Amino acid sequence: MSSISIRLEGEMDNLLKRLAAIADIDKAGIMAAMAETLRTSTVERFNTQTSPSGDRWHPSVMADSEGGKTLTKSAVLKNSIHAESDSTGAAVGTNTIYAATHQLGDERTIRAKESGYLRFKISGRWVSAPSVRVNIPARPFLGISKEDGSEIKALIDEAFGE
Repeated sequence: MSSISIRLEGEMDNLLKRLAAIADIDKAGIMAAMAETLRTSTVERFNTQTSPSGDRWHPSVMADSEGGKTLTKSAVLKNSIHAESDSTGAAVGTNTIYAATHQLGDERTIRAKESGYLRFKISGRWVSAPSVRVNIPARPFLGISKEDGSEIKALIDEAFGE
């Protein structure tokens, strides 16, 4: 039978104290705080209209023509942002069906179903067409910004008493 022996020298007492402190940390509490920090920052992106990297979102046609903010007409997407956590991790997201389209962007053709024509307004003028090709630019709202990273680090430092 094989065996391994390890001998530690030096500040063992300090190391053992730190290891004991890690074992006693409220992991679920830290994860809940991290999740809420990220949820709050994600919701705030709808007000600032910026991505986690700080880039401004491309304005929507409606925001350009009628005023207002992009992705906020009904606030369904913004209000659907939720956080979940337990002692093993944290997650922030949404189950809104069109969230991925806005997060990642998309190109698609929209076809009329019943009437044979789509009717919509462009630059104050009504237009009818059997189909329309649309390009929806990515407007990332999910993710971790530099500020989020700093807040998470501060939460962890506080939990470790540093």
